[in-house]
Amino acid sequence: MTTKAYARDAGTTIDVLFEISDAVNRTFDLNELFDVIHKSLSRILNVDNFFIATHNEENDSIRFDYWVNEIDAPPGVITHFSNTSSITGEVINAKKPLIFYREDILNFAKAKKAPPIGSPCEIWLGAPLEIRGRVIGAISVQSFTSRTMYQPSDLDLLNSVSQHIALAIERKQSERAIKNQQIILEKILELSPVGITLVENQVFKWVNNEMVHLLGYNNKEDFTNKTFNMLFASRDEYDRVGTTIYNTLAEKGRASLDLDLIKKNGTVLHAHVQLSSADNTNPLAWIIVSINDISIRKQMETETIQHEKLQAVLEMAGAVCHELNQPLQAILGYSELIMMDQEPDSQLFRDLGIIRSQTARIGTITKKLSEITKYKTVDYPGQTKIVDIWGSATTLE
Repeated sequence: MTTKAYARDAGTTIDVLFEISDAVNRTFDLNELFDVIHKSLSRILNVDNFFIATHNEENDSIRFDYWVNEIDAPPGVITHFSNTSSITGEVINAKKPLIFYREDILNFAKAKKAPPIGSPCEIWLGAPLEIRGRVIGAISVQSFTSRTMYQPSDLDLLNSVSQHIALAIERKQSERAIKNQQIILEKILELSPVGITLVENQVFKWVNNEMVHLLGYNNKEDFTNKTFNMLFASRDEYDRVGTTIYNTLAEKGRASLDLDLIKKNGTVLHAHVQLSSADNTNPLAWIIVSINDISIRKQMETETIQHEKLQAVLEMAGAVCHELNQPLQAILGYSELIMMDQEPDSQLFRDLGIIRSQTARIGTITKKLSEITKYKTVDYPGQTKIVDIWGSATTLE
């Protein structure tokens, strides 16, 4: 057990600080980094009792992320930290390195009307972990055997090391925050009722589950390293649409259009596609694509068109029936009157019978017109189509 301060020279101190700085830049795991710092510091400072703690200002707690101690076990998370007799709290509040001897620790605890936290030591040094004026914790060394283990000048060394540790903790916190944001964003995208994909240079890089479902695929791996043209009926169609998308993205950064995309089973998905690009100079480098299934909308549009056509036919049919019924009734009436005065075997009687028969046929046609319930057409000579009154009408009993 060491009972006196370490002797060190400036060269060794610089080497240790360089080691710690290098470790901060190349080590991404905090526990591994703290081990390296502890080992490096041991070359120039007694670190038999050493800890790194982080402070949560929101819930007023402190957690000991790294702990080496000859006597005491790790204290765990200390809540209501401001009301305790912890001298670590004094360093955090003071925002500067502090040194305490045994009597200082006992007097501080007495003033707080609380027992000391941990076993009282002979000497205790602490430095704040500070990031842009905000203290996020502290680093400390202490000795249970000798009050001369450390010198006041050691506070400067400890403070230098604390700055490296604070930088590493800030980086790790930023990484965690980014990762959490990524998780939240991915959950939002996964729960979206819209198909969403990230495309790099026309190659799928990420798709959400709704995208897989809309296009009838089994899993996301079906899109891995596949090109966007897999969703089009032909290369020509893809090139045509691609030119439109490229020009629109280059001009506006966004594009929106209705497309018929091809599903895995070869059927058509009527889709509204929205695309967004952040680089107008290379609009297809990275684009976000969202796909909405508009099949129901398409069906409703078709039904609306059919209804409008049917309405036009009904109006036309009503007008025709109205205009034809009275002349037809007159023709039938006069034909019957004339036939009453003719011999059944006369030519006139037979001609009037034909007129009466054809008039009745016209009457049947007008009745069919009045019974039209759907719009249907048939081919007619001359490369045209006409309304199929026989297939469009439903006989009303």
